[in-house]
Formats: sequence, C-alpha cells, structure tokens
Amino acid sequence: MTKATSKRAMRVADQIRMEVAEIIMRKTKDPRVSDVTVTDVELTNDLRLARVYVTTLQDGQAEADALEGLAKASGFIRAELGRRLHLRYTPELIFQKDLSGPQGDRIRSLLEQVQAEAQGRSQPDSSP
Repeated sequence: MTKATSKRAMRVADQIRMEVAEIIMRKTKDPRVSDVTVTDVELTNDLRLARVYVTTLQDGQAEADALEGLAKASGFIRAELGRRLHLRYTPELIFQKDLSGPQGDRIRSLLEQVQAEAQGRSQPDSSP
C-alpha cells in the first residue's frame, strides 16, 4: 500500500511542478519572481505539503527577494493550483532554494580533478 501511495505522490508532485512553473510564468505579476525556475517538488505521501525547489538567475539580495516574493505569492499560487488540480486537499506550498545544481557542479569538478590526477600518474615516464 505504501508503494502505491508513494507512486501517486510522485505523479502528483510532477504535475504540481509543471503547474506551479506555468502559474509563476504566466499568472504572477510580481517582478521579483520573473527569473525563477521550478526544478523539483517533494510531496508528502498524504499530499498535504509540497516543498517546491526553485533556482534563480540572480545572486545575493535579488535571490532572497525572489524567494520572499514566492512566499508572499504562495497563497495565490496555491489557490490557482487548486483550480487546476482536482484533489481533495490542495497541498501547502513551501518554496526553497534548490542547492543541488551548485553541489552537482562541485562534485563533477572534483571527479574531473581526481581523474586528471590519476591519468597523470598512470602515464609512463618517457625519459631514458
């Protein structure tokens, strides 16, 4: 039973990701959220709470302002989501900065560095 609930939560989370991205792009008027990209949604198995992970093209204060704008617009986005999805309960939305991109880039660069060092050691010395 848990697996079926989990699969349903994953399907609904994917639908929420697409709908929230479209709502932010087309319906919100706040200029602070214009450069926000929805990257992932984690949904509890009871479909009551959705953590929406976002990235922005801005840094520093502009990024904080974008997250603040999303927090203020969460009621509007949730209401619009409720109109689009036919669920018994529309999940509460919590917007969070997605940290997986920079972490993935760092891991990739470290792996490339290790690979380059390993290739440097495996090269036979060509001097006589």
